[in-house]
Amino acid sequence: MAAPAGGPPGDGDKPVLVLTRPREEADVWASAFRDRGWSVQTLPLIETGAPSSPEVHAALNQARLDWPGFDALMFVSAAAVRHFFEAVDASEAASRSPARFWAPGPGTARELRRVLLRLGVPADRVDAPPDDAAQFDSEHLWPQVQDQVVPGRRLLIVRGGSPGQSVALAGDLAGQGRDWLIRQCQERGALVQACAAYERRPPRWDESTRALAQACLGAGHTWIFSSSEAVSNLQQAWPRFDARGTAALATHPRIAAAARAAGFGPVHISRPALQDVLVALESNRAPT
Repeated sequence: MAAPAGGPPGDGDKPVLVLTRPREEADVWASAFRDRGWSVQTLPLIETGAPSSPEVHAALNQARLDWPGFDALMFVSAAAVRHFFEAVDASEAASRSPARFWAPGPGTARELRRVLLRLGVPADRVDAPPDDAAQFDSEHLWPQVQDQVVPGRRLLIVRGGSPGQSVALAGDLAGQGRDWLIRQCQERGALVQACAAYERRPPRWDESTRALAQACLGAGHTWIFSSSEAVSNLQQAWPRFDARGTAALATHPRIAAAARAAGFGPVHISRPALQDVLVALESNRAPT
């Protein structure tokens, strides 16, 4: 894999924040953390790219053509928004579509509003949990959208997939919160479809990357996880890593449970918004 950004973690004494988000998202966070005085190392544990399956790619292209006919589209992340709409141009069908757009958190909502402006779709069509929600996920999105779900309404779930995974049907979707929301919609008679706008892949680590990661383990260092899949990918890329005594910050209780099971501790929990992560970090210790 390409050399991780951020340079070596230092002399081993200075606390380091390890960002495990995909590269394009990690870079934005890294800049914000460095502005606040933190030493940062980016070690992306999820890589993204176009779907490798011709079947999945064909389903995605069809969804890109059909989306104005859906009553609602749920995007599971900002990456899903970017990849789905990168090949969609403004059209009369887009501007006249009555569809609503569901986002589980503020980052996805911001990306949706940006894209919809380009397509000529009003930004007030975006539904998301309120800014003061206890968490940003499907469960906290549901109260905002449940009145839209009636028998016969068509919902498209736009998400990422994994190599070899088919996501053309709702039953193929994985993820506890997402499955829960799909069940709520189906129980009310909604017709749910899904497509993968991009493919998530585990990183390919070499010995130099593992050595870099090794230098970021131990007391004082903190790994930031925004996906349970990232924790699983770390275990796959580095089966013998020992995270005992290494702190982690997770952006959801389910992710925190995965980090603890992998050996990290202590594990703190924050809402996934960047500002909330900064506050959580600085409430535990200040940068040095």
